[in-house]
Amino acid sequence: MVKSRSAPDIWMIAATIAILAIGVVMVYSSSAVAAFHDYGDKFYYVKRQLLFAAMGVAAMFVTMNVDYWRWRKWSLPGLIVCFALLVVVLVPGVGVVRGGARSWLGVGSFGIQPSEFMKLAMILFLARFLAERQDRMHSFTQGLLPPLAILGAAFGLIMLQPDLGTGAVMIGASLLVIFVAGARLVHLGGLALIGAAGLVGLIAAAPYRLQRITAFLDPWQDPLGAGYQAIQSLYAIGPGGLVGLGLGMSRQKYNYLPEPQTDFIFSILAEELGFIGGSLLLLLFLILIWRGMRCAITLSDPFGSFLAAGIVGILGVQVLINVGVVIGLLPVTGITLPLVSYGGSSLTLLLTALGILLNLSRYSR
Repeated sequence: MVKSRSAPDIWMIAATIAILAIGVVMVYSSSAVAAFHDYGDKFYYVKRQLLFAAMGVAAMFVTMNVDYWRWRKWSLPGLIVCFALLVVVLVPGVGVVRGGARSWLGVGSFGIQPSEFMKLAMILFLARFLAERQDRMHSFTQGLLPPLAILGAAFGLIMLQPDLGTGAVMIGASLLVIFVAGARLVHLGGLALIGAAGLVGLIAAAPYRLQRITAFLDPWQDPLGAGYQAIQSLYAIGPGGLVGLGLGMSRQKYNYLPEPQTDFIFSILAEELGFIGGSLLLLLFLILIWRGMRCAITLSDPFGSFLAAGIVGILGVQVLINVGVVIGLLPVTGITLPLVSYGGSSLTLLLTALGILLNLSRYSR
C-alpha cells in the first residue's frame, strides 16, 4: 500500500460545494410557501437543511482526512449493523411511516433512514469482498453468487418497507462495482433478464406501482390522481423556458406540485432558472462524476478503485433516476436529487461518502 498522498481533488470539492449551495438556495425558494403555511415560518425547511448540510460538511472533512483503507476493517461490522437496522425499522411501533413507507427510525420530525446507511455500507463491503476475490470473478458460483446473495437480502428488506427507489439506487451502484471488479458480461446479462422479470413481478404485486407505470405511459388518464405529479412537474418545467421565470418566482410551489423541496426540486429549479440553470446543475454533477471515475480508474489499489466506483455509482444512479422522473422519462419512484433536495440522512450520508471519495483522490495518479 502506497502511503504518500497529495491534496484532494479541487474540482471535486468545488463541484460538491457549488451543488450544495444551489441546493440550499432552492430548498428555501421551493419550500418557503409551504413552510409558512404549515409552520408559520418560511425559513423552517432551509434552517434544517443548513443544519444537515453543516453536519454533512463536517463529516466530509473528517472522512476526507481519514485514510480510506481504515474503512476496510469496518466494512463487515457496518454491514451487519445496517442489516439489523433494516430489520428493526420493520417492527410496528418502532419504524416510522412516512410517505407510505416504514423507512425511518426516530422521534417526531427527526429521524434516520437505515436504507441510506445500507447503500454506503453495501459499497464498502463489496469493495473489500471483491478486492479479495478478484481471481474468482470469472466463476458465477464462487465469484458472483455470494455478493449477489447478500445484495438480494438487503434489497428484500428494503422492499418490505417498501422503498423501490432506494433499493434501485443500491442495486445500480452495487452492480457497477461488480462489473468493475471483473464480472463476466454474459453473467450480468443473464442477471439483467432475471432482474427485469423480477421488476415486472414487483410492479404487478403492488397496485400503486402499477398505477405509477400507467401514469408514466399516459398521465392524462388520471390527471388528478396517479398522473398528477408528472403533469404538474411538466407544467413547472415548460414555462421556465431558456432563462426561467426568475429565482423565487415559481408558480407550481403554491401547493400545485407535491414535494417541491424534495423529489421534485429540479422541477422548481427549471421553472425559476430555466434550461440554462438546469443544465448548469447537471454540468456540475457531470464534473463530480467524471472526477470520481477518473479517481477509480487511476487508483492502483483494487479496494480503493472499487470503492470509488461504488460511491460515484450511488451519486450517478440517483441523479439519473430523479431527473428522469422529473422530466417524464421514468415512472415516479420517490428518489431525491443528491445534495440539492431537502433531507437529513440522505444529505449527511452522501457528503460523508464524498469525503471518502475525496480521500481516495489523494492517492490516485
